Amino acid sequence: MHDTIEIAVLIGSLRADSFSGRLAKALGERAPEHVSMRDVPIGDLPLYNQDKDGEQAPSAYAPFRDAIGSADGVLFVTPEYNRSTPGCLKNAIDVASRPYGKGVIIGKPAAILSHSPGPLGGFGANHAIRQSLVFLNSPILQQPEAYIGNVANAFDNDGSLIDEGLGTLLTTFTRAFADLIARSRLELD
Repeated sequence: MHDTIEIAVLIGSLRADSFSGRLAKALGERAPEHVSMRDVPIGDLPLYNQDKDGEQAPSAYAPFRDAIGSADGVLFVTPEYNRSTPGCLKNAIDVASRPYGKGVIIGKPAAILSHSPGPLGGFGANHAIRQSLVFLNSPILQQPEAYIGNVANAFDNDGSLIDEGLGTLLTTFTRAFADLIARSRLELD
């Protein structure tokens, strides 16, 4: 019997019917029974400004930080914008990593699934996020890598996943991330 694993999901697209949201839903549907995934909204987070943190922090920071802090791991599901991370997602990482040295994301296991409508699968966004997470000392899922190219072809008009190969990858990815979190727990005990 596994202890429940709570994963906070940060979706890098703010569109209502985004491919990121569809992929996050498909991941949740394929997660092992002992894994709970919950979306943590980032669209209403004010831009991070150290001058307005601490006692003067925007009210949206506290519930966001609490959600990240209480999770066992953080999953990033993101498109690529201009060969990098969408600004809203980078801002969320900044908010979760502050105040300096006390951020709730520091050392937290993480996994990244990136995508694009073209063949590169969001490689630039994936590695831009990795760069931040390495600095934050987060154990990052290495394998399987998840760069989803031609993402528009993976779903039907209703938003259901129709690409069986991708479904298999998502199942493997989710299980591997749960295993990384479990190993990280053991190292902390």
